[in-house]
Amino acid sequence: MPGLVRRRRASSSSSESPPPGISREDSDDELGTDDLPWEWIYENDEPDGESEAKPTEENGIGPRKRKRAAAQHYNKKIIGARMGGFECALGDTVLLKAEGSHEAWAGIVHEFLDDEEGEKAASFMWFSSEKEIRNSEKKRKDFLENELYITPTFDINALTTINGKAQIMSHSKYFAKYPSGKVPRKLPEYGKVFICRRGCQTRTCTYTDEFVWEDVYRGIDDLDTLKTMIQRGTKATRRKAKVVEKGESPEREYKHTGGDEDEDDLAKFRTPSKRTKFRDAVTPGSRRKGAASKPVTPSSHRKIMVKKHLEFTPLATRVLSPMHLQASPYQVARTQLHVASVPTSLPCRESEFSLVYSHLEAAITDGTGTCIYISGTPGTGKTATVREVVSHLDAAVRADELDDFIFVEINGMKITDPHQSYALLWEALKGQRVSPAQALDLLEREFSHPSPRRVPCVVLMDELDQLVTKNQGVMYNFFNWPGLRHSRLIVLAVANTMDLPERTLSNKISSRLGLTRITFPGYNHEQLMRIVQSRLEGVPGNIVDADAVQFAARKVAAVSGDARRALDICRRAVELAEADAKAIEASTVTATPSKRAKETHSNNTPVKKKTKGPSGRVTIETVRRAIAEATSNPLQLYLRSLPFASRLLLTSLVMRTQRTGLAESTYGDVLEEMQRTLKMAAGESRPLTLLVDRRQGAADGDLVKAKQDVTMRLPRPAGLSMAAVDLTGAGIINLEGLKAERPSKVRLAVGDEEVRLAFRDDPEIKALGVVL
Repeated sequence: MPGLVRRRRASSSSSESPPPGISREDSDDELGTDDLPWEWIYENDEPDGESEAKPTEENGIGPRKRKRAAAQHYNKKIIGARMGGFECALGDTVLLKAEGSHEAWAGIVHEFLDDEEGEKAASFMWFSSEKEIRNSEKKRKDFLENELYITPTFDINALTTINGKAQIMSHSKYFAKYPSGKVPRKLPEYGKVFICRRGCQTRTCTYTDEFVWEDVYRGIDDLDTLKTMIQRGTKATRRKAKVVEKGESPEREYKHTGGDEDEDDLAKFRTPSKRTKFRDAVTPGSRRKGAASKPVTPSSHRKIMVKKHLEFTPLATRVLSPMHLQASPYQVARTQLHVASVPTSLPCRESEFSLVYSHLEAAITDGTGTCIYISGTPGTGKTATVREVVSHLDAAVRADELDDFIFVEINGMKITDPHQSYALLWEALKGQRVSPAQALDLLEREFSHPSPRRVPCVVLMDELDQLVTKNQGVMYNFFNWPGLRHSRLIVLAVANTMDLPERTLSNKISSRLGLTRITFPGYNHEQLMRIVQSRLEGVPGNIVDADAVQFAARKVAAVSGDARRALDICRRAVELAEADAKAIEASTVTATPSKRAKETHSNNTPVKKKTKGPSGRVTIETVRRAIAEATSNPLQLYLRSLPFASRLLLTSLVMRTQRTGLAESTYGDVLEEMQRTLKMAAGESRPLTLLVDRRQGAADGDLVKAKQDVTMRLPRPAGLSMAAVDLTGAGIINLEGLKAERPSKVRLAVGDEEVRLAFRDDPEIKALGVVL
């Protein structure tokens, strides 16, 4: 929908864009200030508010006849609507204005109807001003100040948005009536008379030939003919992407709009190579230029103070040549294996890509709101896939294949308060920075009231568990707004737990989330191999052995299936191989002449020596060294050296996080998780508490003796609270108030993967039957 300026492209403008609609104040409203109900006007009948038009008990008609007569009455064709003294009919040109806005849109009434909520509404054929055409290259420069273009776009809006009537004239008739070219202010039609001499498709920026308005439109009977003429004149046809079969070129295979195919059919769609960079889409941190206006809340008429954008003096930057960064195969491999590197395609996620793309494309095309819940363990490509989908949807918009949309990303780990998400969303929609409380008030009014030509908005809510509040208000609002008829809000909720809505959120929130859920399974070793090998394509020198990649993939797949960890391990292996290559080169250069002479034959040919040292290639041994470094870093060594009470406390916290899907728990919940674990290990009916006096005779490999030690029923020691405080001081956990009390909030300050890796082979943890 071309009615609003797309905020993801606002950064390219030097000043704030003017309002795309027609400037219209509240004082211009022809309907008055009285809040009267709208009444239908039927063909050859009085409005439905008249008593003589409705059969009642007073005129002697029985219930059955009254019901039949009422049905005949309401089956008549609706030709108009009335509110008080204002009337509008089919074919009239009216002005529509959203509540709290100071701009209006012009449209021709095409049909009157009752919407799904029983509210009286109408379908309108829209006019567009030159401000709504954003393609400066194709945009005509000969437009007049009060000129409008008729478009082939239709939309349904409530009758409550009607603000008055408008007059459309041809160029010659307008200047014959107003020779000065302007309507005098003293006339009642001031600000309501416009010129229309061309049709326009604002999405493609194509125009029809010039026409005389009185010749092409005389009333409602000419509306369908006018629509056909505009569509043909502007060639408003959307290019369709080719459906690619297996073995064909995957250039535009992402254009998949189906939803009923099985997984075998979805597997044939491959993620295409990226054609445009993702930096064009709006992220919460993107800056927008221009001063923002001060909106006024309609209910209280109080001014909302809009924060000014912070201005920073840019630091001097050093631009390095690509040859400097990629001077060797090792540097190329390290760059491409970095987790922050954006690949040209996403292997092993073709079916998930197609599902997300089809759901988003359908919602944007239909102009409806929806919620999509995406879950999966960390490192399975959830966020990367969504960003890839949005980048290709953006490419489709630029190729005139899809309607425009707004995109905003809200990451729960990057904001200090979940309520800040309101301010981020409002800034993405309007380009204005306000406080979270003011943003909530403005968003409620924005999504609750119809606004003509509203652009769909796609919101990516990453790290969803970090946005959960005590009263769950943030989650409720973001999942409730897409269900409102006029919102056109599409929410993509991304979390690490598949059943987070059922475990954490209340029923009223989980029910609003809907049934559209997409699960990203963990990668197996074959998929991890494909991911690493795709990153290594184009690296010269063949410095990485295929067996080394397979070894790293199998090791990671056995633990978590996290693609980021596999890339980190392979990247560290390349760094070790590069260090080995430099050491070999240095030893060769510093060798003495006498030593080199001893290493040659009598015919001056070098002696080939078989060594078991480093070779400068990434081998299985190099990957083994990289994994050893990852598991023997200072944090891992510290975690393994902790006393049993601290290790059991951390294990219980990780299990609690895995069970609930929430990063934050209470200290009492962690204790209950610990007692549940000990109870299951002992196999007894009453819960066990932590040990104090454990026997030291059990060997590390003797799990039977270790289990006997663990399941001794002894009182819980006071040292458990001290262990929690010590872990807080060491930066391993965050404990509220530094007091180990049951209501205190506690959460991990390090990655749960670090805890799993440290305690994976712990014999005492294994004795509890815990598998991390």
